[in-house]
Amino acid sequence: MICYQSLYERLSDPQFKRWLDILPSQLDEFLYKSNNGNLPKWKDALENLPHIESNNAKLNQGTVSVNSLSAIDNRTQEQLKNNLKSLMPWRKGPFQLFDISIDTEWRSDWKWDRLIPHIDSLENKTVLDVGCGSGYHMWRMLGEGAKLTIGVDPSLLFVAQFQAIKKYVGEDQPAYVLPLKLEDIPKNLQSFDTVFSMGVLYHRKSPFDHLFHIQSLMKPGGELILETLVVEGDEHYALVPKDRYAMMNNVWFLPSPPTLHLWLERCGFSDVKLVSLNQTNTDEQRATEWMQFNSLSDFLNPDDANLTVENYPAPKRAIFVAKKPL
Repeated sequence: MICYQSLYERLSDPQFKRWLDILPSQLDEFLYKSNNGNLPKWKDALENLPHIESNNAKLNQGTVSVNSLSAIDNRTQEQLKNNLKSLMPWRKGPFQLFDISIDTEWRSDWKWDRLIPHIDSLENKTVLDVGCGSGYHMWRMLGEGAKLTIGVDPSLLFVAQFQAIKKYVGEDQPAYVLPLKLEDIPKNLQSFDTVFSMGVLYHRKSPFDHLFHIQSLMKPGGELILETLVVEGDEHYALVPKDRYAMMNNVWFLPSPPTLHLWLERCGFSDVKLVSLNQTNTDEQRATEWMQFNSLSDFLNPDDANLTVENYPAPKRAIFVAKKPL
């Protein structure tokens, strides 16, 4: 379904060798031995995307977009839309492929706008995006000049969505989404200049293990951009939901911002800064034509939008930046 040969060739840093030795077999295991019943449908959608000559991919604006070199007939346009719809739900974006606007559940560009003024330049950087989804933010990283972006996300649907976008943005672009988890990357590579972990920490049973693993993959002096759900409280407070949080059954810890600051320092990060604190609203996360399942409005208390349906504080997201010491 997907060829990663060009990625193997790009991983020329000797520090990647331990991962490169096992990476082909890891990808083969996930891509070709998966028992996901939807995989044939997703593979068929990718294989039947029409050939359209494209140019002028725009990666440094809110909507990642691609233009065509010539007019596209209605039949080709319909074929493209039908195959993209076969890859629903689309959660992170937005994207514009020719005349087709993929209005994703999340306005991921808003999150990007909140963080980009506060981080180091990505120019010529090797970047890891943990829990990258369909790869929207990875395209924005390339738009900021990144040399190589690698995303890991175990969802094969998100991998397929990324490949659909890459077909038109450019197969030669140095961006790759791998159907892996963070834990599949060998520790202590010390090879990434920048690591993004956004919307992942609260899904981890051991947030400390997550942070330690990330730090071990970073070069000395590298930067972490961490975005996660938080709640109000002092530096000794974290919410542990009894069961579900905002209808999610895999949320384990929601720390207060001071607590998360302390966690990062305890894990050895320096220059820890809270750069954004924002309560998510239903303009930023909502159901659309391209994501027709329940979304934020269904997760909130109908009588009080400041509470979830379980009567916990409504989703509030913090962005921290931190450094791995030299």
